[in-house]
Parts: sequence; structure tokens; C-alpha cells
Amino acid sequence: MIIKPMIRSNMCINAHPIGCAKETENQINYVIAQKAKRGTKTLAEGGKAPRTVLVLGCSTGYGLASRITAAFEYGADTIGVSFEKQPTQVKGGTPGWYNNMAFDKAAEKAGLKTKTFNADAYSDECRAEVIKQLKDWGAKADLVIYSLASPVRTDPDTKVMYRSVIKPINQVYSGASLDMMTGKITQASTQPAEGDEIPNTVKVMGGEDWERWIKQLSEADVLADGCRTLAYSYIGPSLSHPIYRDGTIGEAKKDLEKRAHNIDAALKAKGGAAYVSVNKGLITRSSSVIPIITQYLGVLFKIMKKQGTHEGCIEQMERLFAERLYTADGKVPVDSENRIRMDDWEMDPKVQDEVNKVMPAVTEENVNELVDLDGIRHDFLIINGFDVDGVDYNKEVTDMSKIEY
Repeated sequence: MIIKPMIRSNMCINAHPIGCAKETENQINYVIAQKAKRGTKTLAEGGKAPRTVLVLGCSTGYGLASRITAAFEYGADTIGVSFEKQPTQVKGGTPGWYNNMAFDKAAEKAGLKTKTFNADAYSDECRAEVIKQLKDWGAKADLVIYSLASPVRTDPDTKVMYRSVIKPINQVYSGASLDMMTGKITQASTQPAEGDEIPNTVKVMGGEDWERWIKQLSEADVLADGCRTLAYSYIGPSLSHPIYRDGTIGEAKKDLEKRAHNIDAALKAKGGAAYVSVNKGLITRSSSVIPIITQYLGVLFKIMKKQGTHEGCIEQMERLFAERLYTADGKVPVDSENRIRMDDWEMDPKVQDEVNKVMPAVTEENVNELVDLDGIRHDFLIINGFDVDGVDYNKEVTDMSKIEY
């Protein structure tokens, strides 16, 4: 069959297996090139590097990029966890399924230990499987990446399922909604959170589950002395604060940061540490449907590309490892809240001043001039394996469960 993207309201509902695999390979090739460029040394080569890395939420975005960097630049053995839809010969799976398959194939070829669990990372059963795998390897994790993003979470103790929402608090939020495929701009409004939507969102997207992971891994004695753990977050510009930082998701992220201090205190006894890494805004499946965010990112990308400071997932995570986590002096640069600021280039006052000048001027007539429409469209499509260089999208895919090309 010929597979074309199926897009509805800035959401892509299918994936191209070959495109996903090829994009994963492209990211692997990038970090291999960066290893040579930087002169990065693995642990076996006498460098500062992780030995065994656990990535929770390993299949797409920052989680996948973190796992690729850990394995292919720093030589680490990795365990990944994500919950994906498995394909059949005639029915496609989720992008993350194909990404994980491509990662495992490449890691095994490179002689790296790899294990990917397709499981609910919020469950204690999954934690038990990961602990068993570490013990079977005779290994202890010295880096744990927490990059989970899900609309739902079932509490392991109560078995109650909670749902998260992206809503403002105590006010209606209105803003321009840019259709990146057509360039059309409409006004969209989001109603404020109601009832238990705020605590439920914190329950799903806050730090409770991260803290539970570290506690159970520590009690099982599968964390190495000096283990570091990171969770990923976003703050963004003031124009998005009502829907993000000051909204339901923002409340969850504040909880994440608060719990990072608890985890940090618990790990310090054995020389470890916990951080929240505040990352740059990128086109993701969730950000694509939030009012104003797509237009903001399109303007931001145009400005940062002109300055030569734009980064995608893999570029940013590679810089996180090289210039924050595994520095020559062993120190991790942080802000006053003990956060790693990978959004430093995005939030540069000069960049934000330029963004603020351009945003009000964007119209459908000048959108191609002021917004990096091609760039955000490309980033949106590659999430699902489309618009990837080197892939023949007119070629028949005879088996949706395979990634050979």
C-alpha cells in the first residue's frame, strides 16, 4: 500500500514505518558525528559517561533523543519503557513502535545492550520488570530519564484512572490557531478548568510517579552510587503562560519541580542528584493543538534559524549530555531553582524581543514571510515518519510490521 499522512486539525493519525526508522537512523548518525566532532569518550574509553541508562518514555521526542545520545555517543547500555500500539502486516502501529524497533536493531548491531518494554510505565508491574532486567544484567542504573507524557494515568494504589487536560485556570484563554498545513489562521478559545481537572492533571503529569520510580529502584538496590535522574519540562514565553505555565499543565510542572527537590535530597546520600531540565519549545503532538503555540514556534524557529541557534530534539539532548550532564569538571550548571536551562537560547531576551515584535504582525497574507511554515510543517510530519529525507513515499509498503528498507 502507498502510505500518505492522514491529518485532521493539526493531528496526524497514522505513521510510515520506513520513515520512522529512517528518522531514528538520522538521529543516530547525528550523535555519532557529534562524538567525533567533540571527541567524546565513552566510559570504556576513559571518559565521563553513563554506563546503564533507563529512559521512561523512550519512543519519541526528547526521550528517544536522550536514549540515542546515551547509547551512540556515550556507549551506554539502555533500558527503555513506552506504551505503543503494535502493528500487524496490514495495520500500522504508533510511530514510537517503529522508532523503538529501529533503535533496538541499531543498538544490537553496535554491540550495546538494549531492552525495550512495551508497557504501562505508571504501573508497579512495569517497575518490577525493569528492576528484574537490571538485576539480570548485573547492572545498576547511573542515569534515569523521566520523559513520560500521557493523557491518563492509573494510580497503582487506588486503581483510579486520572485524566489530564491542557486548560487555563480561572479565565478563558483565546489566541490565534495556525493550521500549519494550510497557513490558515483562526481564533481559538479554551475554557478554564473545572471540578477536579487541576488536581487530576497534577496526578498524571506531576512528579508523583517519578518519585515512586526512584523510590522503588532505590529500595531494590538497582541505582548506582552517584546516580542522576532528570525529568523534562517547559516554561515558555509570557504569552503562553495563561494556557501553559499558569494553567493546568503548569501546575503539574510545578509539582514536578517540587518533587525534584525531594528526590535530590534522597539521592544525595550516595552522591546522586535530581534535576528538572527546562527544554526548548518544539512541535509535538500536544503543542500542535494548543492555541497560539504553533504560531509562536513558527515565528521562533524563523528567528533562531536566522541566528544559527535553532535546535531540534536530538541537537538539544546531545548538548544537554555534553554541556550539562557530563562536563569536564563534573559540575552540572543550574539556575537558582536547581533546574537545567536548555531553553537558554529560546529565552534569550533578544530572541524574545524579536518574537514579540513579529507575533502581532502575522496574518494569512504574510504567514510565509514571518513564520517558518515549512519548518514547523516538516517537524510535525517527521514525528509520524513523513517528509523524511531519503524515503520514497511512492513505494509500496507490503508489510506494516517491518522497517526494512
